[in-house]
Amino acid sequence: MMVNCCGLLTAYKEQVPLKSVVVELEVRDHVATVVSTLNYENKEDKPLEAVFVFPLPGDAAVCHFSATIGKTQIVAEVKEKQKARDEYDDALSSGQRAFLLEESEQSPDIFSLSVGSLPPGESASIRLEYVTELAVQADDGLRFCLPAVLNPRYQPQGSGGNEGPGVQVSSVPASLVPYSLSFSARVSSPRPVSKVESNCPLDPLQYLNTEQTQATVKLAAGHKFDRDVELLIYYKDAHQPSAVVEVGQTSAKPGTLMGDPVMMLSLYPEFPQAVMSSLTSCGEFVFLLDRSGSMGCPTNNSKQQETRIGSARDTLLLLLKSLPMGCYFNIYSFGSSYEHIFPNSVEYNQKTMVKALKKVKEMKADLGGTELLKPLKHIYSQPCIQSQPRQLFVFTDGEVGNTKEVIDLVKSNSSSHRCFSFGIGEGASSALINGLAKEGGGHAQFITGTDRMQPKVMQSLRFALQPSVADISVTWDLPKGVSVTVLSPPITAVFQGQRSLIYGQLTGQSSEAAEGCVTVKYSLAGHPSQNQLHFSLKPAEDNGLTVHRLAARTLIRSLEMEERERRGEQDGGVKKKVVELSVQSGVSSAFTAFIAVNKGNGEAIQGPLVRRNVPTPGMRDCTYSLCAPVMFGAPRLRTRKSCTTVDAPMIYGDLRSSIRAPMTYDVPNCMQTEERGRRCGPSPSTLSLAHNSSKSKAGFFSNLKMKKLLRGKKEQVYKSSPKTQSLSTKYEDYRSMRVSTEPQQPPRDPFLQLISVQKASGCWVLDPALAAAMGKTSEEVESPKPASVNQEVWATILALIWLHGFKMDAREEWELLAMKAVSWLRAQNAACVAECVEAGNALLGCKVQKDALGL
Repeated sequence: MMVNCCGLLTAYKEQVPLKSVVVELEVRDHVATVVSTLNYENKEDKPLEAVFVFPLPGDAAVCHFSATIGKTQIVAEVKEKQKARDEYDDALSSGQRAFLLEESEQSPDIFSLSVGSLPPGESASIRLEYVTELAVQADDGLRFCLPAVLNPRYQPQGSGGNEGPGVQVSSVPASLVPYSLSFSARVSSPRPVSKVESNCPLDPLQYLNTEQTQATVKLAAGHKFDRDVELLIYYKDAHQPSAVVEVGQTSAKPGTLMGDPVMMLSLYPEFPQAVMSSLTSCGEFVFLLDRSGSMGCPTNNSKQQETRIGSARDTLLLLLKSLPMGCYFNIYSFGSSYEHIFPNSVEYNQKTMVKALKKVKEMKADLGGTELLKPLKHIYSQPCIQSQPRQLFVFTDGEVGNTKEVIDLVKSNSSSHRCFSFGIGEGASSALINGLAKEGGGHAQFITGTDRMQPKVMQSLRFALQPSVADISVTWDLPKGVSVTVLSPPITAVFQGQRSLIYGQLTGQSSEAAEGCVTVKYSLAGHPSQNQLHFSLKPAEDNGLTVHRLAARTLIRSLEMEERERRGEQDGGVKKKVVELSVQSGVSSAFTAFIAVNKGNGEAIQGPLVRRNVPTPGMRDCTYSLCAPVMFGAPRLRTRKSCTTVDAPMIYGDLRSSIRAPMTYDVPNCMQTEERGRRCGPSPSTLSLAHNSSKSKAGFFSNLKMKKLLRGKKEQVYKSSPKTQSLSTKYEDYRSMRVSTEPQQPPRDPFLQLISVQKASGCWVLDPALAAAMGKTSEEVESPKPASVNQEVWATILALIWLHGFKMDAREEWELLAMKAVSWLRAQNAACVAECVEAGNALLGCKVQKDALGL
């Protein structure tokens, strides 16, 4: 499998000091603690600096970082980021061992780990710990994802990401990842664990007690690093509201977040059945589809014919057929530029649906990069339609570099819409996908491995069709002398069966037997509703400050967003608060970093220090993609007495004036002939960003020369050369080379054929296309029709019988459009319905009851 590379291509006989990664997951109810151990070994004859840029869940609270060298353990401290960097550089310049862990300034789901001055023959073990809440899926499963794949992130020109340089990201094909992964999980809950599923092979689930409330599971040997590791955990009983009170840290000052007790409330609102039975028939539905080159990739490795863009087209078909009459809609698509089918949202009817579907059928992964900000700005600039609540659906593979800018824009417009987001494929940014839904008051879904996109999207459409919840308020009833400071942002969205989390800091004294009560009030379809939770104030057993750290992470993220909103103000008060809270809680932030220095026996490590970039798996096997480095803030220009390299990473963003590192272009084997060159383009596995070796000096081709190199209608054919060429250019010069090689699509599924001929009103017409979808001729379909029955009524009943008889496994995908068909039939007051159902069953060989059809 050919995979695009970004960063130093370590397959070129360069030793990689990372040897293995061991991950231990502990899940308590819906909270996960993850401990990763990274084992490094320097087998070279000179000291090394290893740099590993890797993904973590976007909402993770990184709370521990330590290093073990021999029998010595060094626990890192959280410090202001620039101070930590300076301390790291000073240590390396003095020949000391040092370790630095920092979060990307543009996306909180990317981290950089630097292991410095590792002497020849020495080993080091790095321990990284984080905590996170597990997201509730629509089927009540809890989702944990261990990101293994880090894809290139597209950074548009002029975005906030070009304010500083970045750290190179190294990616290689999964088969060439030079280190192993061991993964095990322990699950415990008050309720029995019914099953654990994964997109990766697992060893059998092992129960640890007869109640089946504790279990362990392991990743089967031989994981190929070609996907993120996803676990879906199911408990036997539906999720119930709960409260956990955690005692403060004894060494922390009372009155501070870490010194006081902190509580975590998990609320699962239940809406009245009378309200839920009637889905809304209004709304403005705006669909925003990623058409960047990477959307031409296969949806998974086992179905090479099905592409992301192809699956998205089929999904849009289902969405458009399921929309209620009388609503409004529009479809946008984006890459380096964006397009829309209609100038403004239009009323949903047969004419507009047909026009939209014709455009959707023509959509390809041919719009270049992944610039999400501009189409969002255009959508938000359009006036909302009165009495038609705006619902935004965003489909993307998540390769966006300016994540925080995009999320900030969604938040600033959250009062005018709900945003539902879908991360497509391995490596989609969890920070982006979850952030869009969280700040937009919607719901996030991830489509990975063998997941079908359609059922997950239709689940979100059901959420969008739920009556909008308004006027949400939270009130507390606590014992006298006890007060609460809410640390979470206000609840802006509530969905049936979906969890809402509230963190609160408790002050004051109470008896262990004391209880409190929290009430969430809201208006649902004009009806006042409320949910209450009574809870004990008695602290739970020692949770290792897990709840405190999750609360600190929640508050840190809110303050970081506030700081971005107030950027340009001189006082810097918000940033100072973030740094203080991060240091106090030991939880990472965009403005802090973990730093550990081992002064050892005082002897300096001798010899020149060589940098090695440790690769992460990449997932680009169908498009050419060049990423820019990931932003980690100010440059680290090091000219140390122990180092012979000058390390200044490349700017992540507009590269015109600020080149910090050369490009390395190697000759792909596939381009030995002009014909093959036209078909295949540059091999995605042989074009990479790299740091120069210690012998390389500045001396790059100019942008002008690079443009000449890439100019012309035909693909340039390059001859093989043992040496690489250093080239500097802008990202967008390469964008034109992103060639989608979307495979030829297989014959269309009969199910999609049948859906495609349904009318916007919900009915079907009796024509050859419908007959063909059901595997019949027109004569076979027409002859059994009762004489007194309208042709459209007959066709619609046949279609419903076929769906119930042959596609019950895909019911989630067609249920909404079937409800629309049933509503249409009822409006016709059709006679002989029972006779039609009997005749239809005989024709199709089914045994579907009239009542099962909803008639």
